Amino acid sequence: MKKNSTNQEQEENNEDLEIVKKEQPIKFHWYIIGFVTVYFISWVIPGILFFLYIFLFFVPYFLETSNFILIFTKLEPLLSLLFFPLVLILCAFLHIFFAAAVTKFWYGVTQKISPAKEGVIPRNIPSTTASLYHIRSFLLKYPKNTIMKGIFPWLFTWMFNFIGSTDYGKGTTVEEEVCGDRFAITGENCYVGPNASLASHLVEGIFGNIYYFKVKLGDNCTVGAETPLGPGTELGDNSYVFPGSATLKFTEAKGGYYYFGMPVRKLFSRKLKKFLDLTDEDLERAEKLEEKQKNDKRD
Repeated sequence: MKKNSTNQEQEENNEDLEIVKKEQPIKFHWYIIGFVTVYFISWVIPGILFFLYIFLFFVPYFLETSNFILIFTKLEPLLSLLFFPLVLILCAFLHIFFAAAVTKFWYGVTQKISPAKEGVIPRNIPSTTASLYHIRSFLLKYPKNTIMKGIFPWLFTWMFNFIGSTDYGKGTTVEEEVCGDRFAITGENCYVGPNASLASHLVEGIFGNIYYFKVKLGDNCTVGAETPLGPGTELGDNSYVFPGSATLKFTEAKGGYYYFGMPVRKLFSRKLKKFLDLTDEDLERAEKLEEKQKNDKRD
């Protein structure tokens, strides 16, 4: 009996080890369908509009005009030339909109299967949560590159709020960054500098687990350039993080302070004065302005 029970335990342990050692299956149909639909639909509608304009208006009224002077003296050639950049801008807007709309549809489908939630996701255990995490990552890549590498980068916050993966507050500006497309929550009038990272997801080591937690910023927060904020970071209202700083996971920073360093720590008045080459009069002015703002809020 003891031998049988021992063998049974060994078999169960071996089965557990096999489960742990399993790789996450790649669901290629999700990636192919997602990319093809987003890419095709986002280009086909503005493409049709653009070529209709080219063949129906630009070619006959402008390119086929025999007399050069008529281009500027006749209404049709002149309008076809003037409307050309406007049509290009409209097509670029439509491309961005349809890329966001199709991505929003597929993102909503994944949310219905299993909503995105905070937690630690093991990479070596096959699960619906891990699979959907990678699928959402892939789906968001194309619209993100479209907006960041395009001519309307200021639509970044609108796009991901529209998709539903972030919650950026009114008046918030996000410069080009690696992350920032999921679980980023900010108050109003925040600024995230170039190459800063609202890193809501972080892989610990090459084969480590995925830490997936929201990054939250209060109102009027500024995150300097080259500043990664780890998963679970929370900045209070009116916080300023100097460029080249970094936060650890689950950092909670009180509002109304300046922060610097890796990991971040408060920058006191005397250090701030030295760092920014400020005079005593500058600090007094800043304190009076801060008091005035607080009094205005109370009133």
